[in-house]
Amino acid sequence: MKLIDTHNHLYLEEFDPEQEALVDAALKSGIDTLLLPNVDLTTIDRMHNLCDRFPGFAYPMMGLHPTSVDEHYAEALKKTESYLGKRPYCAIGEIGIDLYWDKTYLKEQKIVFEEQLKWSIDLDLPVAIHTRDAYPEVLESIHKVGADKLTGVFHSFTGTITDLEEIKKLKKFKLGINGVITFKNSKLSDTILSTDINSIVLETDAPYLAPVPYRGKRNEPIYIWKTAEKVADTYGLTLDETVEITRKNALDLFKITNKHA
Repeated sequence: MKLIDTHNHLYLEEFDPEQEALVDAALKSGIDTLLLPNVDLTTIDRMHNLCDRFPGFAYPMMGLHPTSVDEHYAEALKKTESYLGKRPYCAIGEIGIDLYWDKTYLKEQKIVFEEQLKWSIDLDLPVAIHTRDAYPEVLESIHKVGADKLTGVFHSFTGTITDLEEIKKLKKFKLGINGVITFKNSKLSDTILSTDINSIVLETDAPYLAPVPYRGKRNEPIYIWKTAEKVADTYGLTLDETVEITRKNALDLFKITNKHA
């Protein structure tokens, strides 16, 4: 089995200096690909360095995270965009709208999100979307920019059936499922049964959202197997089938040229 983790922040300082050991453990477990979404200008060098250390295993995205958007958004956006074209990226991300912590910069978040959606269309890249307490706003921006031209994933999907029904209207989007699906009070298993396994990709969001039985601890790449097992159980599939299908889904979506289904 060769599993793809479609959303992982292994480059963050929470993992220093253990990256090499964690990559080795991931490879031995059957994980052969990590996709690394950027956060903001402070994380770009760390992300690039990790990808350069582990070519063929770690692949970067480029984007500006919504919680990093403030009054200086225009300058940050311009600097972020300057990296595009300097090296290959598998997606534009992590981008979106987050109204959970603070709504102060909602207007600015929308501007930044929509501009980055335009980058993805211009560069023919998918988007990795972060949305928290903001599904209506995110969907509005997607339709405004051009839903028929966009592809991507709703990273860390935890929405309702209603949210999912709206996402299903976007024919080229998938759901990123992580450790939340294993949480005791999560309704995510029931919710995703409203779509099929061909709409699912697997992720960790490490170091965040570790699955049961590691909940509350630092999430690590190998913990994705607990998520894969829960998704397999949800759809009544074997683990092998789940890994194979979600791998194909990821390869169909992300721009990883040297990988095979």
